[in-house]
Amino acid sequence: MSTAEVEMVTLTIDDVEVSVPKGTGLVEAAAMAGIEIPVFCYEPRLGPPVGACRMCLCEVAPGPPKPQAACTLTAADGMVVKTARTSEMAAESQNATLEFILVNHPLDCPVCDKGGECPLQDLTFRYGPGSTRMTFSKRTMEKPIPISPTIALDRERCILCYRCTRFSETVSEDGQLVAKNRGASSVIATFEDRAYRAPFSGNVIELCPVGALTSTQYRFEARPWEIQNVPTVCGLCPVGCNVAATTREGKVKRILSRNHPEVDEGWLCDKGRFSYPALRAADRVTAPLERTGGRRFGEVTWVEALDELERLARAAGDRVVLALSGAETVELAYALSRLVREAFGSRTAVLPEESSPALEAFRRPLSEIRDADAVVVVGDDPVVERAPVVDLWIRAARRHGANVVTVGPAGRVQTKPGAYTGLEEKIAAELDGASRVALIWSGPGGQGGAAPVALARSLGERVTAVYHLPATPNGRAVAAAWNAAGEGEPAKLDRVGLLLVSGDEAGRDPRLRELAARADAVVAVGMFAEELRPFADLVLPGTSYLERDGTMVNLEGRLQRLRRAVIPPCPDELAWISKLAARFGMTMAPEALGVFAELSPKLFGGASLRHIGEHAPLPAATSVGVAPEPAKAAKEKVSGGGPLRLTSYRALFSGPAVERVPELRFQRPDHTVELSPKDASVRGIESGDVVLVSSNGTSVELRARVNSRLVAGVVRAASEHVGGLEAGVEVTKL
Repeated sequence: MSTAEVEMVTLTIDDVEVSVPKGTGLVEAAAMAGIEIPVFCYEPRLGPPVGACRMCLCEVAPGPPKPQAACTLTAADGMVVKTARTSEMAAESQNATLEFILVNHPLDCPVCDKGGECPLQDLTFRYGPGSTRMTFSKRTMEKPIPISPTIALDRERCILCYRCTRFSETVSEDGQLVAKNRGASSVIATFEDRAYRAPFSGNVIELCPVGALTSTQYRFEARPWEIQNVPTVCGLCPVGCNVAATTREGKVKRILSRNHPEVDEGWLCDKGRFSYPALRAADRVTAPLERTGGRRFGEVTWVEALDELERLARAAGDRVVLALSGAETVELAYALSRLVREAFGSRTAVLPEESSPALEAFRRPLSEIRDADAVVVVGDDPVVERAPVVDLWIRAARRHGANVVTVGPAGRVQTKPGAYTGLEEKIAAELDGASRVALIWSGPGGQGGAAPVALARSLGERVTAVYHLPATPNGRAVAAAWNAAGEGEPAKLDRVGLLLVSGDEAGRDPRLRELAARADAVVAVGMFAEELRPFADLVLPGTSYLERDGTMVNLEGRLQRLRRAVIPPCPDELAWISKLAARFGMTMAPEALGVFAELSPKLFGGASLRHIGEHAPLPAATSVGVAPEPAKAAKEKVSGGGPLRLTSYRALFSGPAVERVPELRFQRPDHTVELSPKDASVRGIESGDVVLVSSNGTSVELRARVNSRLVAGVVRAASEHVGGLEAGVEVTKL
């Protein structure tokens, strides 16, 4: 519906006439008129209002002659609303509400982590009584209650607004946070008092309008007047959630969400929220390390390290291979690519993934998933493990009535891993005449987006948006940066003279470990020594996304700005790359601003880094050529108790950064393997049994979990538990 077709209603709020679209809530209508209606429980992202706190009481006519909860009402033509500014009834009601809330609320603001940024403090000053009439002792409770290793609960501060339980019930849909008991005995608790273990649990900390739910990592770490909040973007997955890094004395103290309504709607996964302590890991590399013999390494100066890297590069000639992890900024990937192409004379790189230009024709904001009539999710990997916030958009779509069709080994349309061709008719039959379809591809086999685009075109014009979920945070832009840095087809090398590796994840990539084993020399750039020393000859310190300035491109194709939150304990990568380039007669800017100015005309139409706002817009979709047909998957026959096809996924709570944060260890994936009911029955396996998963002399013990939706002939597990196993495995009960 266009703006001209929107039905408008006119109402009066505190003698101010305002016209708003029909159906607008009174709280929003008042905000449009520049008038505040105070709220605690109301939060539009949580769904329909519940009117629990009664802070929004107003005088409304026509209506009963008593205060009404404004958050539960919608604007109507001719309505007259009076807030506490103009109505004695409303002012008295809001004053009484605050007095009631504060009856047992502890006045411990000086030591409360919410002090100084607390809505209850603010509204008490503006609307509450100046003194208390209560002379009895306030009720006290046990504190703090660790509802998880990352969240502490102070029950005596809770005002029972139910924001946290509503998030658990209606947004993340994990159902783990509940209200127990009734009346004055009501308290917030976890289901059966278990630890709150869910991918998005940390959002309840920000939702809490008082200091009842606090972060165990941030608890007593800083006060609001001692901190700075740096707007940046999370660099841990391809969604690119907008965040603010809270810093104090040069250290990151917490990560907050920074609502971008098209990307993340203000939600953030626990990996992005709680993994920042890895910046101070015990094995953080702060100076260059050079192998001195065997497994021993010793620190060397930067001059010595660059001398050695120059020597290795000149000796290798054009037999240099650059391995990019996909976690680099666009500027870092471009600088490394230019260095290898121009200075070292090489045309060979190991790229995390390519991106099909055909995706650009279906470019839409992630928020469009919520508004679709149907959502088709195709792929081997659970969406929440690859791009967690996308999973929240899918849940929102389902709540809005969308038909969610899953296609995969555990999907509604069941297939073998990677076998996604010839399914167009089956998928079309599940769409029930939907006119707006969002297609999401999660897992291998997407051919950089070509396969989902081909599927979208086969389903017709009703597919309005296509999202390919990359395996790395910035993989599509990293590949583009390599291509923009020079021309020429990759050379086929029989022998690798120098392998230059960027990123800690390389140590766990079988492709790179195999390449490193046959390279004459390996130079690795990363943050953690224990990840890189097993295969590197020279280790150069790397930085985190929180320590970088530059840009990243998320899965939508949105160019977003990273701002350095803290100074790293080592030189920025661009600084030493610039110095090394100069030794080969190249000119390279030593900072992101200069590098972006060089690459922007090649990749981003000449956009300026200074003009990328805190909420970056999504470029318009562009029409490109038809995507190639996806490759057909080989058919497999699996029967009886024979080999099963192993499909693995990279768990969200995995990787070097997560493993170095003690509070996140409980979120790491269970040592389980999923089987279909048929395969479990044939082998006499039940959920909870310990089984041996083996192939070619390698085996691992895991606990079985029977998944009723998993296709027969396939088993599924987190890749960190089945590393080294091949595609065909035997599963036997112990």
